[in-house]
Amino acid sequence: MRSIRTLALCAVLLAAAGCHSPYIEATVSNHTAQPIELLEVDYPSASFGTQNLAPGADFHYRFKVLGSGGTKLLYTDSAHHDHKSDGPALNEGAEGRLSIVVAPSDVTWQSTPANAAHH
Repeated sequence: MRSIRTLALCAVLLAAAGCHSPYIEATVSNHTAQPIELLEVDYPSASFGTQNLAPGADFHYRFKVLGSGGTKLLYTDSAHHDHKSDGPALNEGAEGRLSIVVAPSDVTWQSTPANAAHH
């Protein structure tokens, strides 16, 4: 009985150690004095977003990159003006962090994904 438990424990530990799925940890930050009313981040094969991001707030999202291609931020400010900002390209299997900061005058992107293609 003891050997069965030991074998089961070893199997669980091996499975846990070998099951790493790469993902991107994204953060979108609103550094403006006004809320962002609609926000969408497009990345290869999918997108994510939120309907309201308060001034000074951060929105966090984790995603897996399937396929390769560019990233893009689309958002609507409190004056109902639409904005677009192109970000870095990502390759399938990329992992790391992606930071998007919406400031009053511009949008800045910072990416540290391994396997990212910069353009």
